[in-house]
Amino acid sequence: MTWPIFVINMAANTTRMTRAAGELDRLDIPFVRFEAVDGRVLSDDELARYYDPVANLWRARHPMVGPEIGCYLSHVALWEQIAVGDAQGGIILEDDFSVADDLEAVLAAVTVDNGDWDIVKLFSARVGQKTFDNKPLVQGRDIATPYKVPNTTLGYAIRRDTAARLAACAFPVSRPIDEDHKHFWELGLQIAMVTPSPLVFGVQTAETGTITAARRHKTKGQARDALRHFLRSLHFRVNYIGKLHWHRFVRRLLKL
Repeated sequence: MTWPIFVINMAANTTRMTRAAGELDRLDIPFVRFEAVDGRVLSDDELARYYDPVANLWRARHPMVGPEIGCYLSHVALWEQIAVGDAQGGIILEDDFSVADDLEAVLAAVTVDNGDWDIVKLFSARVGQKTFDNKPLVQGRDIATPYKVPNTTLGYAIRRDTAARLAACAFPVSRPIDEDHKHFWELGLQIAMVTPSPLVFGVQTAETGTITAARRHKTKGQARDALRHFLRSLHFRVNYIGKLHWHRFVRRLLKL
């Protein structure tokens, strides 16, 4: 039996939910809608409890905006629910996806896979991404370890014990959830992916706006800080790439 499937959705984003439900309904895939946290309305006390702007300065390429914080809180709330559930894991989807016709078979295969992973990503925007430890999952798709963990949390499977562990150490957050996944070594995570991806991005418009739009609005008119932003982004990039290559190198050595 496939693990329970959750679709994260804000109440105001009715168009997204209708499209997401239609995608799953056409394949007769049952799911539960999960009410997303609206990061735009978090109080100052809540922001102080859940977000660390000081750590953000040296751990992330840009300050987090409200919708990013709300997104992270939504995933943590779902991890907590999965952690106390009866199933051995759960499937988490954000509400802006389209699905391949074999998604049900993919999810069923992931559920029973006994590979050494904590999370399986169901989407990557990168075509021909470098992977290793590939093995067949369903016809035409493999499960593999990505050299570089894909951006976004459009969809992923997570084991119950992993959900409990991540929920317990999540706060305060200091960078977007997908960036934390990309820094898998910090969290001791083994992250796999399905390739080719059984999900793609659907329509990105939303009644509440998007994270990208919120970030652009926050930085509008701050051209004087362009050099500072460039240097911060460069530091983040160099630090991330260096550590990524080091941890992949160590992994290869340990397997010799």
